[in-house]
Amino acid sequence: MKVYQKHIVLVVLFIVGLVNNAMATVTLPSFFTSNMVLQQKANLPIWGKSTETTVKVTTSWDKKNQIAKVVNGSWEVNVKTPVYGGPYSITINDGTELELTNILIGEVWLCSGQSNMEMPLAGWGKIDNFKEEIAAANYPEIRIIQADHVESAQPLTDLKVQNGGWQLCSPETIGEFSATAYFFARKIYKEKHIPIGLIHSSWGGTLVEAWTSAGALKTIHDFDAELKAMQSAEDKAALEKKYNADMQVWTAQLEKADKGMQGTTAMWAMPDLKDESWKTMELPAFWENKGLTDFDGVVWFRKTITLSDNFDGKEAALSFFADDDDKVWINGTYIGTTAGYTVNRNYTIPANILKKGKNTIVIRIYDGAGGGGIYGTPDELTIKSGSETVSLEGAWKYTIGANLKDLAAKPYMPQGQNRPSAIYNAMINPLLKVRLAGVIWYQGESNEKRAEQYQTLFPLLINDWRAKFNNEKLPFYFVQLANYKAKKSEPSQSEWAEIREAQFKALALTNTGMAVATDIGNGEDIHPKNKQDIGGRLALIALDKQYGVKTNYSGPLYKSYAVNGKNVTVDFTFNEGIKAKSGILKGFAIAGADKVFYWAEAKIEGNKIIVSSDKVSVPVAIRYNWADNPDGNLTNASGLPASSFRTDAWPGITHGKK
Repeated sequence: MKVYQKHIVLVVLFIVGLVNNAMATVTLPSFFTSNMVLQQKANLPIWGKSTETTVKVTTSWDKKNQIAKVVNGSWEVNVKTPVYGGPYSITINDGTELELTNILIGEVWLCSGQSNMEMPLAGWGKIDNFKEEIAAANYPEIRIIQADHVESAQPLTDLKVQNGGWQLCSPETIGEFSATAYFFARKIYKEKHIPIGLIHSSWGGTLVEAWTSAGALKTIHDFDAELKAMQSAEDKAALEKKYNADMQVWTAQLEKADKGMQGTTAMWAMPDLKDESWKTMELPAFWENKGLTDFDGVVWFRKTITLSDNFDGKEAALSFFADDDDKVWINGTYIGTTAGYTVNRNYTIPANILKKGKNTIVIRIYDGAGGGGIYGTPDELTIKSGSETVSLEGAWKYTIGANLKDLAAKPYMPQGQNRPSAIYNAMINPLLKVRLAGVIWYQGESNEKRAEQYQTLFPLLINDWRAKFNNEKLPFYFVQLANYKAKKSEPSQSEWAEIREAQFKALALTNTGMAVATDIGNGEDIHPKNKQDIGGRLALIALDKQYGVKTNYSGPLYKSYAVNGKNVTVDFTFNEGIKAKSGILKGFAIAGADKVFYWAEAKIEGNKIIVSSDKVSVPVAIRYNWADNPDGNLTNASGLPASSFRTDAWPGITHGKK
């Protein structure tokens, strides 16, 4: 055959191949792709759809063929996986062959939660040493798959994923992936050299009930109205109508309560306002870290700046980040408003507003919960015209316009992804047939206002997932919330401490583990950048409980207490080598029957701690690290921090909130 004829034959064969691929009738769930990891030593299903009558599935590790009947367009077979290894392939043929290659058998972990689980190495996360960590992330036997953010009123059967499915962990792929999940897998892999598959399905700013099935939530009746509205357009319309009416009334009350407003006129935005009595705050910063601890409401900020000729009468741009909503005036002229704490403010200042010399910028911030203020980095708080940029970092005058404590509670209706069960339906339900080694979870920040309810919701989610994955012993390891917000000089109530208590109580469930993180957070950043230790601490739990590696994976955990005169003796599990991490023990508080807590002296006797205070002659209760941003230093031979705890059951600040 002549050369040109051979070329013609090859072209024809290539075209035939394309046609066959185009006519291929087998379709698979999105997470069945080449490069995937399947759970070792498991009996697991492989399933999909076809327009043919039968499908043959061949697995290379045992060279077995299975024939599945196609019923109503769907088929399924069960395969047995060996001990870890590979690479292998799976061939699926219904008349047109589809081959999945470079498959590893190993350990598959589901990684879920809100933004601290979602936080990537690079991107918006930029964890500690992210450039070096990404450059070193060459672990081809760690495989990753990233779920897209999707929510649904009804359970879905397929997961929407990014990047076409499974990818090998490399410097090119890891940058936008969960840092916590990656460091968890890396530590296990370095110790055991078992292939690890990470299914990352998380979503920042989400509530635990959104990750829980409707069936489970119906058993507690806290979300019946919302669940009913998700099933009925009529009920949804009625719920939205009531919510919108309530919000209109509440917003009017807020505007009326705002001292900076007089009717519709922003009196505090006037350029000639006398603001000498206003306090000063260094920006950018969350105001909780600058003296307005636990404040939610309206704060007005004013700054007078001097501008050059480049700004005189010119159009300009004002940029900053705000939490939650803002309104802006410049030289008394209203510029605009933006809602949403993750939105970068980029305001265009029309020509003839700015002038050479002194100019007054007024920003009214409304914050409904959590951190509030004008935040970000100094280079994100600027005003610019042409080639000249002026930093607005530094001292701003501020005063309070309205305190939400003076108003009725803001109406609330879960919407979008935070509707009960909405994320479970779209981002967990499609995975229920997947066989897992376990789950790692980092969530709770968004439920802080309902921390007492979290004592019910969190174990409900764990048991729900175990039931839905058909594995009542499914390992479930989670992160206790890190330290955050401003430190307080005296013992006080704390929503974050109450969330941590709920997480601690979830350890009563079997096959659970908790990574304590109150020593590696950041008071000014809800997203601590030390994800290496977070992932590593989760891995220590898994290594000890599942992989036969003896580790010291926990700091001391409260067990019991006994009162003896003025002293209270506290006992712990994981008490071997109990000690202060440095200096004297800190973080303990003590109270009598009056429920007033005072800082206490704590000393170690054997493997127990004796707590007392001259201010409490008849002690009744002990608390440790009971704060948003505690500084307790109790540890043990592991060097890991003790969990916060309390011995009392007095109603907290989230009591009864649902």
